[in-house]
Amino acid sequence: MKKKKAFYIMTIPAVLLFFIFHTLSLLEGVFYSFTNSKGYGDWSFVGLKNYIAVFQDSNVMHAYIFTFKFAIITTIIVNILSLLIAVGLNSKIKFQNTLKSIYFIPNILGTLIVAFIFNFVFAHVIPNIGETMNISMLSKNILGDEKLAWLGIVFVAAWQSIAFNTIIYLSGLQTIDTDVYEACDIDGAGSWQRFKSITFPLIAPFFTINMVLCMKGFLMVFDQVVAMTGGGPGTVTQSISYVIYNGGFNQGSFAYQSANAVVYFIVIVAISLFQLRVLEKREEKVL
Repeated sequence: MKKKKAFYIMTIPAVLLFFIFHTLSLLEGVFYSFTNSKGYGDWSFVGLKNYIAVFQDSNVMHAYIFTFKFAIITTIIVNILSLLIAVGLNSKIKFQNTLKSIYFIPNILGTLIVAFIFNFVFAHVIPNIGETMNISMLSKNILGDEKLAWLGIVFVAAWQSIAFNTIIYLSGLQTIDTDVYEACDIDGAGSWQRFKSITFPLIAPFFTINMVLCMKGFLMVFDQVVAMTGGGPGTVTQSISYVIYNGGFNQGSFAYQSANAVVYFIVIVAISLFQLRVLEKREEKVL
């Protein structure tokens, strides 16, 4: 009985706080998505009008395209680089712990602060270097170029996210028994064959975790967009999260963007579940 009381004392307050600050807000958003509320004042029910409008909004569709392109490319880049770094850090090298600490620094920095710093770097530092060295490619601010602005956001998001993924891959690599590698060496397996046949299959669950977390996180990209481009030039780098925020709080379309948020929530959940199902099946085949 004492153990049960301790369990309830620890869990009930946490559940209540989670419900009040997370679940309740979600339910309120769903409720207001069926109204014409501006976030204040009087409102009335409009049924599915907001949801129909979302699917007919070309600006929302463009934001979906940008967000998915950004999320897919950044997820691939982050997982490839973080896996390579983790393999390198897991090998017998000097200053291993120091390098681990250095690689993890970007993750502890505030996302907005990092984005503002890189905004200054892309807008002033790199163009000045390009002009000094007479390199035309570096002489302009890529964040002001409609075709290149998204690459700057990808670079900053990947640079900061690689640290966390590297730690997860390192955790997976350290669970592999060294006897397995010794057996591979006896069989004469090369580095690539050892990685392909032993290392990667054994860290498959960690790969699944990283892929799902990365995709979910990058689909909700917001801070980098706000700090670096503000959705510009024009609207080319507007993510769904930015459209929801800007439209709901700055343009008075609170209920409409609530509907947009509900649709996007369903999309993210569906993608995450699909990833889990596909990657877990792959784990079963590999193992």
